[in-house]
Amino acid sequence: MFNRYLSGGKIMEYVALVFGIIGIVAFAEVCSLKTKVAALEAQLGKVEGTPQYEERLSLIRAAEEYIGKQVNITLKEEYQDVDVPQYGNTKYGSNTILDADDDWILVQITSAKGSKQVLIRMEAVQSLREV
Repeated sequence: MFNRYLSGGKIMEYVALVFGIIGIVAFAEVCSLKTKVAALEAQLGKVEGTPQYEERLSLIRAAEEYIGKQVNITLKEEYQDVDVPQYGNTKYGSNTILDADDDWILVQITSAKGSKQVLIRMEAVQSLREV
């Protein structure tokens, strides 16, 4: 009697629909989990004695040491800013650190198209390297 109402093709369509919905829910959960992990890492960066704190402290020291100097800035994946790698980290452009504190870096990005100043969160920086 069940087969009379639903043919084999219809059953497969419903199964595919259910798996599609499950996939969308799983994707949403993974995206929210990635955001939560990034927030947790930012909080751990302020807790003394953690590896994240030591990493953050070394970046702060490096940023303060590089004030007035040209640097290559690598940003973490979730904080990508198109101006830094596309204009500042190129052969024809530069990133110059103008000021830095515990939370922010003020950077002047100079390229063939002009220059502008941007504020970058310290937690967004993966690495700093003097040119």
